[in-house]
Amino acid sequence: MKNMFSSAFCIIIFCTIGFAQKPCPGIPSLKYGGKIYHTVQIGSQCWLKENLDVGVMIDSAKSQTNNGVIEKYCYRNNPANCTKLGGLYQWNEALQYSSDTIKVQGICPKDWHLPDTSEISKLILAVNKNSKKLKAIGQGDGAGVGTNNSGFSALLAGSRGLNGAFFGLNGYTYIWVSTVANSSDAFDLYLNHGTGNIYQSNSKEDYSFSVRCIKD
Repeated sequence: MKNMFSSAFCIIIFCTIGFAQKPCPGIPSLKYGGKIYHTVQIGSQCWLKENLDVGVMIDSAKSQTNNGVIEKYCYRNNPANCTKLGGLYQWNEALQYSSDTIKVQGICPKDWHLPDTSEISKLILAVNKNSKKLKAIGQGDGAGVGTNNSGFSALLAGSRGLNGAFFGLNGYTYIWVSTVANSSDAFDLYLNHGTGNIYQSNSKEDYSFSVRCIKD
Protein backbone atom coordinates (compact mmCIF):
# COMPACT_ATOMS: atom_id res chain seq x y z
CA MET A 1 0.00 0.00 0.00
CA LYS A 2 2.84 2.40 0.79
CA ASN A 3 4.40 1.90 -2.65
CA MET A 4 1.06 2.37 -4.38
CA PHE A 5 0.48 5.60 -2.49
CA SER A 6 3.97 6.84 -3.35
CA SER A 7 3.42 6.10 -7.04
CA ALA A 8 0.09 7.89 -7.02
CA PHE A 9 1.63 10.85 -5.21
CA CYS A 10 4.35 11.04 -7.87
CA ILE A 11 1.82 10.96 -10.68
CA ILE A 12 -0.37 13.66 -9.13
CA ILE A 13 2.31 16.07 -7.96
CA PHE A 14 5.23 15.72 -10.30
CA CYS A 15 3.85 14.36 -13.55
CA THR A 16 0.81 16.59 -13.85
CA ILE A 17 2.24 19.70 -12.19
CA GLY A 18 6.01 19.63 -12.50
CA PHE A 19 6.69 17.23 -15.36
CA ALA A 20 3.88 17.71 -17.82
CA GLN A 21 6.41 19.05 -20.38
CA LYS A 22 3.86 21.50 -21.65
CA PRO A 23 4.66 24.92 -23.13
CA CYS A 24 3.76 27.94 -21.06
CA PRO A 25 0.08 28.87 -21.49
CA GLY A 26 -0.34 31.26 -24.41
CA ILE A 27 3.43 31.36 -25.13
CA PRO A 28 4.51 28.14 -26.85
CA SER A 29 7.42 29.92 -28.50
CA LEU A 30 8.85 33.34 -29.26
CA LYS A 31 11.23 34.85 -31.78
CA TYR A 32 14.16 36.79 -30.38
CA GLY A 33 17.31 37.97 -32.12
CA GLY A 34 16.32 36.10 -35.26
CA LYS A 35 15.99 32.76 -33.48
CA ILE A 36 12.97 30.77 -32.32
CA TYR A 37 12.88 29.78 -28.64
CA HIS A 38 10.41 27.36 -27.07
CA THR A 39 8.92 27.52 -23.59
CA VAL A 40 8.21 24.97 -20.88
CA GLN A 41 6.06 25.25 -17.77
CA ILE A 42 7.72 23.71 -14.70
CA GLY A 43 5.45 24.02 -11.69
CA SER A 44 4.53 27.71 -11.43
CA GLN A 45 7.54 28.84 -13.49
CA CYS A 46 7.78 29.52 -17.21
CA TRP A 47 11.25 28.91 -18.71
CA LEU A 48 12.86 29.08 -22.12
CA LYS A 49 13.86 25.55 -23.16
CA GLU A 50 17.00 26.69 -24.96
CA ASN A 51 20.13 28.53 -23.87
CA LEU A 52 20.26 32.06 -25.20
CA ASP A 53 22.16 32.60 -28.43
CA VAL A 54 22.01 36.33 -28.97
CA GLY A 55 24.63 38.89 -29.89
CA VAL A 56 27.80 39.17 -31.95
CA MET A 57 30.51 36.53 -31.54
CA ILE A 58 33.89 37.80 -30.40
CA ASP A 59 37.15 35.91 -30.06
CA SER A 60 37.60 34.20 -26.71
CA ALA A 61 40.88 36.03 -26.11
CA LYS A 62 38.95 39.30 -25.74
CA SER A 63 36.78 40.37 -22.81
CA GLN A 64 33.17 41.36 -23.31
CA THR A 65 32.67 45.09 -22.73
CA ASN A 66 29.92 47.61 -22.00
CA ASN A 67 29.82 49.01 -25.51
CA GLY A 68 26.10 48.88 -26.35
CA VAL A 69 26.53 45.63 -28.33
CA ILE A 70 25.62 42.23 -26.92
CA GLU A 71 28.74 40.07 -27.27
CA LYS A 72 28.94 36.30 -27.00
CA TYR A 73 31.52 33.55 -27.07
CA CYS A 74 30.97 30.38 -29.06
CA TYR A 75 32.65 27.24 -27.73
CA ARG A 76 36.07 26.84 -29.43
CA ASN A 77 35.29 30.05 -31.36
CA ASN A 78 33.01 28.02 -33.64
CA PRO A 79 29.69 29.73 -34.53
CA ALA A 80 28.08 26.32 -35.05
CA ASN A 81 28.49 25.68 -31.33
CA CYS A 82 26.46 28.79 -30.52
CA THR A 83 23.71 27.51 -32.79
CA LYS A 84 23.75 24.13 -31.05
CA LEU A 85 24.60 25.04 -27.45
CA GLY A 86 23.83 28.75 -27.09
CA GLY A 87 26.33 31.50 -26.40
CA LEU A 88 28.61 31.87 -23.39
CA TYR A 89 28.52 35.19 -21.52
CA GLN A 90 30.41 36.89 -18.74
CA TRP A 91 28.10 37.76 -15.83
CA ASN A 92 28.10 41.53 -16.36
CA GLU A 93 27.44 41.10 -20.07
CA ALA A 94 24.55 38.75 -19.30
CA LEU A 95 23.05 41.39 -17.00
CA GLN A 96 23.92 44.17 -19.46
CA TYR A 97 25.79 45.98 -16.70
CA SER A 98 22.67 46.54 -14.61
CA SER A 99 23.08 47.68 -11.02
CA ASP A 100 19.96 45.68 -10.11
CA THR A 101 20.17 41.96 -9.45
CA ILE A 102 16.48 41.01 -9.07
CA LYS A 103 14.37 40.32 -12.17
CA VAL A 104 17.09 41.73 -14.41
CA GLN A 105 16.19 41.54 -18.09
CA GLY A 106 19.81 41.73 -19.17
CA ILE A 107 20.20 39.98 -22.52
CA CYS A 108 16.84 38.20 -22.17
CA PRO A 109 13.81 39.11 -24.29
CA LYS A 110 11.36 41.75 -23.07
CA ASP A 111 9.19 40.46 -20.19
CA TRP A 112 11.82 37.80 -19.37
CA HIS A 113 14.77 37.92 -16.98
CA LEU A 114 17.75 36.04 -15.58
CA PRO A 115 16.75 33.88 -12.60
CA ASP A 116 17.75 34.87 -9.07
CA THR A 117 18.68 32.41 -6.32
CA SER A 118 15.11 32.10 -5.01
CA GLU A 119 13.85 31.16 -8.47
CA ILE A 120 16.62 28.62 -8.94
CA SER A 121 15.79 27.11 -5.53
CA LYS A 122 12.17 26.79 -6.63
CA LEU A 123 13.23 25.03 -9.83
CA ILE A 124 15.44 22.62 -7.87
CA LEU A 125 12.57 21.70 -5.56
CA ALA A 126 10.24 21.21 -8.53
CA VAL A 127 12.52 18.46 -9.87
CA ASN A 128 13.05 16.93 -6.43
CA LYS A 129 16.73 17.99 -6.40
CA ASN A 130 17.48 15.62 -9.28
CA SER A 131 19.60 17.04 -12.11
CA LYS A 132 18.75 14.13 -14.42
CA LYS A 133 15.26 15.59 -14.74
CA LEU A 134 16.75 18.87 -15.97
CA LYS A 135 19.26 17.42 -18.46
CA ALA A 136 18.28 16.81 -22.06
CA ILE A 137 18.14 13.25 -23.37
CA GLY A 138 21.66 12.25 -24.40
CA GLN A 139 23.32 14.52 -21.85
CA GLY A 140 25.26 12.99 -18.97
CA ASP A 141 26.22 9.43 -18.22
CA GLY A 142 26.09 6.80 -15.48
CA ALA A 143 24.31 8.09 -12.38
CA GLY A 144 23.86 11.47 -14.08
CA VAL A 145 22.30 10.49 -17.41
CA GLY A 146 19.59 12.92 -18.47
CA THR A 147 15.92 11.90 -18.54
CA ASN A 148 14.54 15.42 -19.17
CA ASN A 149 11.33 14.65 -17.28
CA SER A 150 10.89 18.37 -16.63
CA GLY A 151 11.38 19.47 -20.23
CA PHE A 152 14.09 21.95 -19.16
CA SER A 153 16.44 20.34 -21.71
CA ALA A 154 19.75 21.43 -20.14
CA LEU A 155 22.85 20.95 -22.27
CA LEU A 156 26.32 20.27 -20.90
CA ALA A 157 27.68 23.26 -22.79
CA GLY A 158 30.93 23.81 -20.89
CA SER A 159 32.38 27.25 -20.16
CA ARG A 160 35.05 29.81 -21.02
CA GLY A 161 37.73 30.35 -18.38
CA LEU A 162 39.53 33.49 -17.24
CA ASN A 163 42.36 32.98 -19.73
CA GLY A 164 39.99 32.67 -22.70
CA ALA A 165 40.25 28.87 -22.99
CA PHE A 166 37.18 26.66 -23.22
CA PHE A 167 36.50 23.77 -20.87
CA GLY A 168 33.94 21.11 -20.05
CA LEU A 169 31.90 20.45 -23.19
CA ASN A 170 29.72 17.38 -22.45
CA GLY A 171 31.13 17.39 -18.92
CA TYR A 172 29.14 20.11 -17.19
CA THR A 173 27.14 23.28 -17.52
CA TYR A 174 26.98 26.47 -15.51
CA ILE A 175 23.95 28.74 -15.89
CA TRP A 176 24.24 32.28 -14.59
CA VAL A 177 22.07 33.54 -11.73
CA SER A 178 21.54 37.28 -11.30
CA THR A 179 22.31 37.26 -7.56
CA VAL A 180 25.67 38.58 -6.35
CA ALA A 181 27.70 36.29 -4.07
CA ASN A 182 30.46 38.72 -3.10
CA SER A 183 32.55 41.54 -4.56
CA SER A 184 33.88 39.42 -7.43
CA ASP A 185 31.56 36.39 -7.66
CA ALA A 186 27.98 35.71 -8.69
CA PHE A 187 25.82 32.63 -8.14
CA ASP A 188 25.19 29.97 -10.77
CA LEU A 189 23.37 26.69 -11.32
CA TYR A 190 25.83 23.84 -11.89
CA LEU A 191 25.06 20.42 -13.39
CA ASN A 192 27.68 17.69 -13.83
CA HIS A 193 27.66 14.82 -16.32
CA GLY A 194 28.11 11.96 -13.83
CA THR A 195 25.82 12.80 -10.92
CA GLY A 196 22.16 13.45 -10.28
CA ASN A 197 23.00 16.24 -7.84
CA ILE A 198 22.21 19.91 -8.48
CA TYR A 199 24.56 22.56 -7.19
CA GLN A 200 24.10 26.25 -6.50
CA SER A 201 27.67 27.48 -6.58
CA ASN A 202 29.35 30.83 -7.10
CA SER A 203 31.99 31.75 -9.65
CA LYS A 204 34.09 34.68 -10.81
CA GLU A 205 31.98 37.10 -12.80
CA ASP A 206 34.58 37.05 -15.60
CA TYR A 207 33.94 33.38 -16.34
CA SER A 208 31.59 32.82 -19.28
CA PHE A 209 28.56 30.59 -18.82
CA SER A 210 25.22 29.79 -20.43
CA VAL A 211 22.13 31.95 -19.88
CA ARG A 212 18.55 30.78 -19.41
CA CYS A 213 15.61 33.14 -19.09
CA ILE A 214 12.51 32.90 -16.90
CA LYS A 215 9.23 34.74 -17.51
CA ASP A 216 8.50 37.85 -15.44
